[in-house]
Formats: sequence, structure tokens, C-alpha cells
Amino acid sequence: MKPVVLVMAASPSADVMAQLEQHFDCRHWWQQPREQQAAWLAGVAPEVRGVLTTGIIGMKAGLLAQLPKVEIVAVNGIGTDAVDLDATRARGVQVTNTPGVLTDDVADLALTLLLSAARRLPALDAYVRAGSWEAGKPIASTRALRGKVCGIYGYGRIGQAIGARAEAFGMQVHYFQPRAIDGVPAPRAESLLALARASDYLVVAAPGSPATHHTVNAEVLEALGPQGTLVNIARGSLVDEEALIAALGAGTLGFAALDVFADEPRVPAALRALDNVVLTPHVGSLTVETRHAMGQLVVDNLRAHFDGKALLTPVR
Repeated sequence: MKPVVLVMAASPSADVMAQLEQHFDCRHWWQQPREQQAAWLAGVAPEVRGVLTTGIIGMKAGLLAQLPKVEIVAVNGIGTDAVDLDATRARGVQVTNTPGVLTDDVADLALTLLLSAARRLPALDAYVRAGSWEAGKPIASTRALRGKVCGIYGYGRIGQAIGARAEAFGMQVHYFQPRAIDGVPAPRAESLLALARASDYLVVAAPGSPATHHTVNAEVLEALGPQGTLVNIARGSLVDEEALIAALGAGTLGFAALDVFADEPRVPAALRALDNVVLTPHVGSLTVETRHAMGQLVVDNLRAHFDGKALLTPVR
């Protein structure tokens, strides 16, 4: 008899979805009309032994309490800030995520956003589309990356991959995180504030958690300055969004390039109205190759658990 798995969201990979159906008795929450989800869940919850969720949906204590037989929560993503880890630990529920497989694509997007901000690509695209080039209207110069400082907040796998790409563009890389990393050539700032002061571009790549909530605050944004640029590919919770909007509007921060937001998919109208910000819809890992690899790792973790084998990527 196949284990019953609650699937909170579909994988873009048809092969991954086929494997889920092959190996598990899948109950698809995402297929249910919103107004019927609660009643539907109450009917299937007593049988559920595994949950496939995402970094955004996560696993709240309230939902976990409705699943008396659940043994494993497999997160299709890196972030586990939306998973109540205290609740899972108390129940002895295993949690897995998908680190490593999305590192390069997220780092690629970080540099894409940084370049888009530095060279003002959205404005240039609009300039051509509006006929301003043909009309001979003046256009402002942008700034080169070479010689500029790319400060990276959070220097794990993704942060280091961003650093390697920034160095390839001739940038100097500095980083900050609470613990120094042995064996990396990039200098570590004494604080996030010091990193912001030293940086032309500040890239946020730290994990979302209560400890990092709003650590990129008004003081950090002011330190980055009117010529500075903030790039966020981590979690919206790390940035004080109201302070960011105020700094961009007042010109005390020069530019921002954001793939993540505080209340996704809702992006404040005040932020969308600004012309000194680039916005993308949390797509750091959205390539065919990476989304398949993430889904495959989820399947492999679920299979390992129900086969009595060691998990591939447990969250400790």
C-alpha cells in the first residue's frame, strides 16, 4: 500500500509529478477550489504520512496539528522559515529541503538583477519602445561595475556563488555574516552596517529567520547611500519594506533590484510606482533544469524516508 502524501503545490516538472503518482498515494491540495480546501483537508488528513510543500507555503503548527500520522515534511526549496520547526521537532517529524541544486540559477539571477540596476536596463528598454531613441531625446549615462564593491550579506553556497560571478565582472567582494568562513579570500565586515558603508551594491543572500527579520533597516539603507543599490534574492522578511520605499522615494538609496517581497505575491503599490527599482516575481530558481532537480530531490527524500533509508538533505 502506497504512503499517502499531501501535495501542497505542483512541480513544473511533469516527470516529477509522474514519479510522485508512481510511488505515493497523492492527495493534491493545490487542485482544490480555495473555498473547499479546509473541508477537503479534513477528509484526507487522518491518512497523510508525508507532506510535499514549498518554501513559501511551509508548514504551520496549525496544519501540522491536523495531520496526526505525518512523518515527514519535504520542502521544495531551500528556505524553511515558513516551517514551524519547533512543532515538527516536538512531534518527531522529519523535515527536508533542496539545497545545492538551485545555487547557480539563484546566483545568476542575482547578477542579472545587479546588472539590470547598474545599467538601468528596464529604463533603456522603455526608452527604445517609446520612440525616445528615434526622437533623439537625451539619455543619462550609467556606471561600470569594475572596481566597485559588491557586499554580500550571507556568504553560504549562494552568497559565494554570487561573489564568484561579481569578481568575474571586476568587482571587489566583501561579505558579512555572524560567523567568519575559513578559507575564503573575501574580507568579512565587522557588521552588516559596516558592510553597507563599504559597498556600492549590497546583495542579500542570508536565510530568513526571526534573527534576520528587518536586519536591512533604515540605518543600513542610509549607509548604502544615494549611489548605492540593494539587491535581494533571499527573503522579503530581511528588508524593512517601508524603510526601503521611503529611502528609494527620498533618494537616500539610489536603486533596488528585488526578487522577493514581504507579503508575496502582494507587492506594495508604492514600490511598484517607483522608477528606481527592478521587480521580478520570486523566480530565482525558475529554470526548467533547476525546478526538475528540486522536485527530484523532494521525491528522492520522500522515497528514502518511506524505504527506511537515510534522508539525502535533512534539515537539522
